[in-house]
Amino acid sequence: MEHVLEPRDPPPARTSQAWLAALRADGPEQRKAMADLHALLLRAARFELRRRRGALGHVRGEGLEDLAMQAADDAMVAVLAKLDNYRGASRFTTWAYKFALLEAGVKLRRRAWHGREVVLAPGAWPTFADRSSSAHELLERGELLSVLRDAVEKTLTPHQRQVFVSLALNEVPIDVLAERLNTSRGALYKALHDARRKLRHELSAAGLVEPEESVIAQEKS
Repeated sequence: MEHVLEPRDPPPARTSQAWLAALRADGPEQRKAMADLHALLLRAARFELRRRRGALGHVRGEGLEDLAMQAADDAMVAVLAKLDNYRGASRFTTWAYKFALLEAGVKLRRRAWHGREVVLAPGAWPTFADRSSSAHELLERGELLSVLRDAVEKTLTPHQRQVFVSLALNEVPIDVLAERLNTSRGALYKALHDARRKLRHELSAAGLVEPEESVIAQEKS
């Protein structure tokens, strides 16, 4: 099982079942459990942001604390909404802690892209340069990119082009793109999957990649 580091400050001494019972209770018991859970999630968010502070060089003091608080708040909402999904495979605190890690990562990526333009036009492709490549390799790569560019223009819908260029070529974080396009991560994953299937079909027809059926057959053998 994956090992997850936890904050240095230990959470309140409750068993996993005691956490669930307290969070589902009414009155002071529930309020105390929710306050303890939020404190745990806040420590976890701070821990993750400190671990990744290299990507936050421009964020200091109150800005960093604000990110941690936002992550803890959103993680709290997610944990409470998914209490029935907890199956006891790990301690409740470890399970809840992962929500804070996820939210801290999301907040970090969004802050890193704050104010940056997300170029959605297919013409804004990155340049794949490699000085160690031979002239023959560069020629082959140029041919592949030319066919790929044509396939993107010819076979993908405008939305699929936006998603493919942003995620696969320009490496925009998926949660950032979801926010900019006012959609969900799941919808973007679906669009990217469909785009890749169409493009593989076009590239295989051009003899530049193996047909998908051949790849699947090799994986099953």
